[in-house]
Amino acid sequence: MLVLVAPGQGAQTPGFLTPWLELPGLADRLGAWSEVVGLDLVAYGTTADADEIRDTAVAQPLLVATALASAEALGAAPGLLAGHSVGEFAAAALAGVFTPEQALTLVRERAQAMAKAAAATETGMTAVLGGVAEEVLAGVEKHGLTAANSNGAGQLVAGGTLEQLAAFKADPPARARLIPLSVAGAFHTHHMAPAVQSLREAASDVVAADPGVKLLSNADGQPVATGAEFLDRLIKQVSNPVRWDACMETMAGLGVTKMIELLPGGTLTGLAKRGLRGVQTVALKTPDDLEAARELIK
Repeated sequence: MLVLVAPGQGAQTPGFLTPWLELPGLADRLGAWSEVVGLDLVAYGTTADADEIRDTAVAQPLLVATALASAEALGAAPGLLAGHSVGEFAAAALAGVFTPEQALTLVRERAQAMAKAAAATETGMTAVLGGVAEEVLAGVEKHGLTAANSNGAGQLVAGGTLEQLAAFKADPPARARLIPLSVAGAFHTHHMAPAVQSLREAASDVVAADPGVKLLSNADGQPVATGAEFLDRLIKQVSNPVRWDACMETMAGLGVTKMIELLPGGTLTGLAKRGLRGVQTVALKTPDDLEAARELIK
C-alpha cells in the first residue's frame, strides 16, 4: 500500500520552490492559487528569506499549495493519505474532501488566526529527541508545557511560553536533546484557542465531501469516514496535539509498504525511517525526485 503524506510547518526552506517552476504549468497553477490566498506564493517559495517564510500567515498557505502542486506533478493514486498539522488540508484536498481552492481559503483563515493568537503571547516550540518517554512527558508537564506533537520515533515537540521553554531547556530530561524550532508560536496548544473559533466561523458555509481515499486524522491516527467529521477535527486540531505517532501506528496496521512525502519533503520520511522500518520512502525535494517516486509506485 502507498501512502502520500504532506508535511507541516517548519518544513519550508528559502528557495525550495525554485527548481519546480521549470515544470510545465506549475507556475501558472501557483499563480492562480496566489489569488486565492492573497500572497505571491511563487515569490515566497523562491526569493523570500527564512524569516519571511517563517511567518505563520505565509508558511501555511505556501506549504499546502506546494504540496498540492507536487502531488499534481507526481500523479500518483495512493491507497492512503495523511498530513502533519497544516498538511492535513493538503491531504484532505487530495482525498476529495475539499477542492484545492477551498482548502487554501480555509488555510489562509487558519494561518491568519493562528498568527494573531501567537502575537498575543510570546510562545514557541522545542523538539525533544530521545530520552525515556515517561521522563520526557513528566518534564514537559513539570514546566507547564504541552506535548503539542507526538511524532513517534523518539521525537516529541513541546509548546508553551518562552519562559517555560527556557526553564525546560535549563532542566532537560536525561539523555534527551532539545532543539528550539523556527516557528512563530505554540501551535496545537491552548494558546491557539482563539484561532479555533475564527476557523470555525470561516468554515461555516463549507460543505465537505466524504473522502474518496482512506484519510487519517492527526487527532488519533484513525481513518475518518465523513467529510463533516474531518472538517470538525481540522478545526479542533488548531489547539489540540498532533498524534503523528498514532498515524504511523495505523499505517503499519494497514500494511503500508511505500511512502511518498510531498514537497517540501524530508521530515515525515525521516520519521518513517525510524518508526516504520521496512517501509520504502521517497521525499519530494526537487523535481529530480519525481523519477524515484514514480519508480517506487510501479
